[in-house]
Amino acid sequence: MKSCPVSVVIPTFNRCALLPRAIDSIHRQTVQCEEIVIVDDGSTDATRDYLAFLAIEKKRKLKIIQQENGGPAAARNRGISEAKCDYIAFLDSDDHWHKRKLEFQYGLMRDNNDFLISHTKEKWLRRGVHLNQKKKHIPKHGDIFQHSLLLCAVGMSTVMVKKELFLSVGYFDESMRCCEDYDFWLRVSCKFPFLLLDKPLTTKEGGREDQVSCIYRMGMDRFRIDSLKKLLDSGTLNNEQQTLAFEEFVKKIHVFGNGCLKHGNTTIGNSYLDLISEYRPSVLGSTLP
Repeated sequence: MKSCPVSVVIPTFNRCALLPRAIDSIHRQTVQCEEIVIVDDGSTDATRDYLAFLAIEKKRKLKIIQQENGGPAAARNRGISEAKCDYIAFLDSDDHWHKRKLEFQYGLMRDNNDFLISHTKEKWLRRGVHLNQKKKHIPKHGDIFQHSLLLCAVGMSTVMVKKELFLSVGYFDESMRCCEDYDFWLRVSCKFPFLLLDKPLTTKEGGREDQVSCIYRMGMDRFRIDSLKKLLDSGTLNNEQQTLAFEEFVKKIHVFGNGCLKHGNTTIGNSYLDLISEYRPSVLGSTLP
């Protein structure tokens, strides 16, 4: 069977029941990857035993890394640093791939060598039932910075990236236990275009209480505001990007800050609302001719 120079990185935490499906979806690929790097981020279920079974009894060629729990960003970063190939594909342990995902995506990146990152469309399931995506969730091609400001515009398990990209934008922010992907796509999209493979080659499973998006669903905008603040401070945005980022910064602060006030969290709410006047002069000044 043909192979491609791709390392697949799977971060996992207490997903022993779902991990086999993710791994099997890689082994069923029509084009095989060079390696599968699985980072067990301090699981307390049977994940360690299952991975040992795969490596020893099934003689699967896996690079298995055990580490103390550090969150999704830390697990992905460890996988990136351990990956040997020039291309990296990410697969969350509760998602799975269409059998031709690597074949199509690596081929597209090889034929469009100027792109450092690509993503695909995806199917969404919630508790096993198909979920229709809203128009705002449909992935885009090229300059996706404005789309990425609005929400997490790229599915983590859809992505293939050239490893050299991390030299320019850095790794995932390990201080963020949630929205680390939103933060990363912003840092990438303000510098580089995204290549879109217009096929639903990834299946995303949702609706479970153990997912980070469920655990932090009430405070997710706070993480995104902090990410936008960091981006505005970075000095990497051009004038147009700075203005767009500030506009979204203000929208998210109004939602989060006023929500805090409504629920009696006045100190936190006012501290975020005050950021608008703090950042407005510097952003407006940067857009003057």
